[in-house]
Amino acid sequence: MARYKDAVCRLCRREGMKLFLKGTKCFSDKCPIEKRNFAPGQHGKDRKAKIVGYGLQLREKQKAKRIYFTQEGQFRNYFEKAARTKGVTGEMLLQQLERRLDSVVLRMGLGISRRQARQLVRHGHITVNGRKVNIPSYQVAVGEEIAIRERSRKLPVLEQAKEFAAHQNAPNWIEIDRENLKGRVTALPKREDIQLPVNEQLIVELYSK
Repeated sequence: MARYKDAVCRLCRREGMKLFLKGTKCFSDKCPIEKRNFAPGQHGKDRKAKIVGYGLQLREKQKAKRIYFTQEGQFRNYFEKAARTKGVTGEMLLQQLERRLDSVVLRMGLGISRRQARQLVRHGHITVNGRKVNIPSYQVAVGEEIAIRERSRKLPVLEQAKEFAAHQNAPNWIEIDRENLKGRVTALPKREDIQLPVNEQLIVELYSK
């Protein structure tokens, strides 16, 4: 499956805001947004055109895709499923994205960035209900337990993530046991639980044309 391999800080600069894709770097003065808050590329400084209508809708969709590191086809599938689900379509879309395994691992504080959380899943360090799952897009259900595999518990990145998570607010829809590197999804995330700089209604409008 295709995935983005270039510098993620370029994505933040393209959107003109922090998407918090690099963990600790995003909270330091090393963040490129602090020094070069303009679009990447030779003519980045010159692109000051006001974005309206379709452009605004497109930018919101791109932000959500980049935050969760999904490809266009996969993101559209999430939207179509959300549109068929009972409830507010935009909220159902974000709920699906938050319930991705790599996202849950990040929210549990087992990684300092979504990329790192995704790597933990890809490399087989994560279990769901005691069974190894290496698919980042796996949809975690209410009641399922996510944990670090026993033989992976001494990974240096986990200690780094633990220190980083100590300064972050734990989501109230996940019951987290930081000492034992595990947690359980106790409820579906609500819109107020998903603190993201995204206007999901604009995404719904884009795909509903």
